[in-house]
Amino acid sequence: MLIASDAPLSLSPANTWAGQIPVHIAAVSTAYPRFCFTQGEALAAAARIFGHASGLMERMASAYGNAGVQSRHSCVPLEWYGTAHGWPERARLYEENALALLIEAGQKALAAAGVLAKDVAATITVSSTGIATPSLDSLLQGPLGLSPATQRLPVFGLGCAGGAIGLARAAAMARSMPGRWILFLCVELCGLTFRAADNSKQNIIAAAIFGDGAAAVLLRAGGAGDSPISRARVHAWSEHTWPETRDIMGWRVEDDGLGVIFSRSIPHLVCTKLRPVTDVFLRDCGLTQEDLAGLIVHPGGERVLEALESAYGLAPGGLVHARAVLAERGNMSAVTVLAVLERTLAAGEKGPHLMTALGPGFSAATCLMDLG
Repeated sequence: MLIASDAPLSLSPANTWAGQIPVHIAAVSTAYPRFCFTQGEALAAAARIFGHASGLMERMASAYGNAGVQSRHSCVPLEWYGTAHGWPERARLYEENALALLIEAGQKALAAAGVLAKDVAATITVSSTGIATPSLDSLLQGPLGLSPATQRLPVFGLGCAGGAIGLARAAAMARSMPGRWILFLCVELCGLTFRAADNSKQNIIAAAIFGDGAAAVLLRAGGAGDSPISRARVHAWSEHTWPETRDIMGWRVEDDGLGVIFSRSIPHLVCTKLRPVTDVFLRDCGLTQEDLAGLIVHPGGERVLEALESAYGLAPGGLVHARAVLAERGNMSAVTVLAVLERTLAAGEKGPHLMTALGPGFSAATCLMDLG
């Protein structure tokens, strides 16, 4: 059971993180590409692409109808998905569009907090849907106006857990540089991984839920008086990787792009394995589930949301903000939980919240934060 609370987060002396300075989130911003289509339009396009396969469309229609997605954004038009594309084209589109979205999201976050780009001490950039060398963060320095001395950390391979893990890494870096601004950036162009020649059920499910987007979080460690804007405080974080689960989620490297790996066991794992992990994390923080005002979760899909609501004893539909993001934006991999955080803050939610996201490993990432 979750309780609503306006009280500040209680820090127990027994906490492993007692005495740590809080990490203040000054701004959370998102950005989305210009192409947008409804689930009905996506299904019609899929019917044209896979119509040659006997019986495939019947299964596909069910996947699209039960995905919990109503619309999503894409960095390429709908027609792009119906033709073959190789690594060079995908890499070019990834770099061009990822940079544009990261610049927009980063500028929004800096403007919202009234912080100059030159005052950012470090960036952490998370993405798992494309590759670029030099890395995206180095290509962002000029357009964003960052100092040439800005420290950079690009992170690849975290998948859907990247939003929560990236935020934790940014918070840890902030604590190592008290008073300095840290800009956490995240971009995922899931649509670019679609492969029209792949008739697998995994590809069908991915095509039914994936969307594109980017997010930026500006944060700094220090006392409340040191942070002119504090929309939330990050207090603690953790990760848990279950043994022998590498085949649950991830990418396969194929000749024409990245092939998605989704196990049908994910909802069951969420329903049975996640809650014990987060209960231990909360216990180590001196809290229980009943002390939370809410959850900020990565909505992998409709069945995953149902599993999360069951695991945490919520009524069906109880994860309102996560469901709204999934419906409006689709599953944007690592970006999605940050969009849920943005929406939760915009709704004026307050009190202790637990952020959770699952990704390749198979791993769970958690962050404990205090909103308001």
